[in-house]
Amino acid sequence: MCSACAIRRGRSVDTTMGLTPLEGLVMGTRSGDLDPGLILHLLEHMGYSPEETDELLNHQSGLLGLSGLSNDMRTLEESARTGNRQAELAIEVFCFRLAKSVAALTVSCAPLDALVFSGGIGENSVLVRKRTLAWLEPLGFVLDKQKNEMHGEDSDGRISPKNAPDVRVIPTDEEVILARGAVSLIAGESP
Repeated sequence: MCSACAIRRGRSVDTTMGLTPLEGLVMGTRSGDLDPGLILHLLEHMGYSPEETDELLNHQSGLLGLSGLSNDMRTLEESARTGNRQAELAIEVFCFRLAKSVAALTVSCAPLDALVFSGGIGENSVLVRKRTLAWLEPLGFVLDKQKNEMHGEDSDGRISPKNAPDVRVIPTDEEVILARGAVSLIAGESP
């Protein structure tokens, strides 16, 4: 699952997800944002049942549907390097939609202190960070290519130059966050 989130003073104030994980970013097998009319078209004109539509949008779309190959970014990057145009398309759509969502989320947390890449793709894909930040150049984002190649490991996670907006790669540790939340809940503390 992929999502982007605007955080102000340590609290989430906006996210790309909606009622279900279908809203928002292109994901491994989920479509991300789409025109609601598409669902009506699938049902009324293409003969899809509600169950088939659900299967298509949740399990056969996203990176897998765009590439026709895989839902794994690593596989797509390798295939794109060897000339697979569908893999290249899937990566480009993913990065463009991510950049578009980041740009929209900046409204919810202005002024923007930092842009953080995290999670599987965000932490590990040099290419996704590079292409996403290229789309965000009009907002002043700049990438330090060498730091990006090292995933920011040599600079406290920072992959942007000091004179540009702060962009970082920060590893995810969901288990620790969940454990802290559980301890707080058991102790009767409010989140």
